[in-house]
Amino acid sequence: MNLTATKRKTKYFKSPLNYIGGKYKILNQILPLFPKKINQFVDLFAGGGNVGINIQANKVFFNDNLTYLIEMYAEFKKLGFQETLIYIENQIKKYELSQTNESGYLKFRDNYNQNRNPLDLFVLIAYSFNHQIRFNNSHEYNNPFGRNRSSFNETMKFNLYQFITQLNKIETEFSTKCFSEFDFSILNGDDFVYADPPYLITTGTYNDGKRGFKGWSVNEEKLLLKKLDLLNEQNIKFGLSNVIEHKGQQNEILQNWLNKHNDYKINFININYANSNYQTKNRDKNGSVEVLITNYEPPKPKIQEQTLF
Repeated sequence: MNLTATKRKTKYFKSPLNYIGGKYKILNQILPLFPKKINQFVDLFAGGGNVGINIQANKVFFNDNLTYLIEMYAEFKKLGFQETLIYIENQIKKYELSQTNESGYLKFRDNYNQNRNPLDLFVLIAYSFNHQIRFNNSHEYNNPFGRNRSSFNETMKFNLYQFITQLNKIETEFSTKCFSEFDFSILNGDDFVYADPPYLITTGTYNDGKRGFKGWSVNEEKLLLKKLDLLNEQNIKFGLSNVIEHKGQQNEILQNWLNKHNDYKINFININYANSNYQTKNRDKNGSVEVLITNYEPPKPKIQEQTLF
């Protein structure tokens, strides 16, 4: 494989997945707020893996209840980049996948739903509409074909190369637990838990519980906050990404929780689609106020520009 044309110097590794809610674009804001020294890092809602893959820690836990996603990451690490790439390219050739061959895509999608090969999921994502991951209530992948748009392109290939290369440099553990079932007893004061759950007051389809996996509701929101309180009582540091406000709607559960914990720190995040300063009267009423909440006083770093591609 010739990576010369696509290989560029980047500050952070980017997931090869177009994952809804991914944190790649704000890594330069949230990572400097994490503890400087981390023994074990728990990416409790790993999603696309943008955070976990960029952490400097002795061990990184990639956890997500989307089982097929975690199985794919584990297969990446097991096979390495070259073997993974050979498999992907062979499947593309076998099913004649392209930006226009919808019948080949549908045939391949049926094959995945019958056999569940973890790498086939990645190939499906490459040719799906907007590179998105979507299952129905029977755990069948059902994202439509990405006609004239989606393919296993050079950028995706390069991101996959970087992701797998880094994955094989770090000690990892993959788990598919619901956040409420994760074994936090293995952690101590040198460890760090990062939680990036579905946002309660947004309208992401992954929140609705109709995708074959548990949805996100008031009950899950409250339970997560209780879990974080327990971590705090055990002197284990955590960081929680969430939104306080979205399109004029308030996350009252989160706000009430913060009102009870004056010792927790609210770090406002600058995002592209809104003015993130919660105190600003002129902020975008149709936007979001995104925050990183920590149970420790984070360093106050100088935010630098992030190299994107």
